[in-house]
Amino acid sequence: MLQTNNLSFNYSNGPSFSFPNFRLEKQEVLLVLGQSGKGKTTLLHLLAGLMEPNEGSVMIDSQPMTELNGRSRDSFRGKNIGIVFQQAQFIRSVTVMQNLQLARSLAGLPNNDPFALELLNELGIGDKANNRPSELSIGERQRTAIARALVTKPKIVLADEPTSALDDKNCEAVASLFERTVTGHGAALVIVTHDQRLKNRFQKSVSL
Repeated sequence: MLQTNNLSFNYSNGPSFSFPNFRLEKQEVLLVLGQSGKGKTTLLHLLAGLMEPNEGSVMIDSQPMTELNGRSRDSFRGKNIGIVFQQAQFIRSVTVMQNLQLARSLAGLPNNDPFALELLNELGIGDKANNRPSELSIGERQRTAIARALVTKPKIVLADEPTSALDDKNCEAVASLFERTVTGHGAALVIVTHDQRLKNRFQKSVSL
């Protein structure tokens, strides 16, 4: 489902990173652990095809990401990869539900599926569906970002510090939702984090 090989990235006039090889199958969760500055977000961007490695390769569902360019890479990402960024970005002029519906539209999926509202309800923010992102708390925005990443039922979910702004109760809710997602939809999940609460929940991990 997801495999890396000899992956590295060098920033111009900045740090260089080399990443361990790993292979992740359907319904598996991998934690990528490390403190700030160790390249966790860089790795996530490489996996998502948002950046190109200097060396090595990323394979998702038998597709080498480096063989995709421009629109074909964007289309592949929209249909197959859900991303939870550390700093959530939304279209501010529309509601939470409309942000989720847009993600489905870009993936070629219908907007009349009740799954979007089900996700928001599971995350405790169903009552915020008609709010704009600016009207949400930091934790609510993070949970909205998680819902948006999952709403297309992607094959791969990549999450960058998804629980950093959450208290213990909501951290548990997010961890449980991630588990149900990878089990119920046959997805694979990569979480980059320094949150030790998740380390106690998910056993498969690599350290940077």
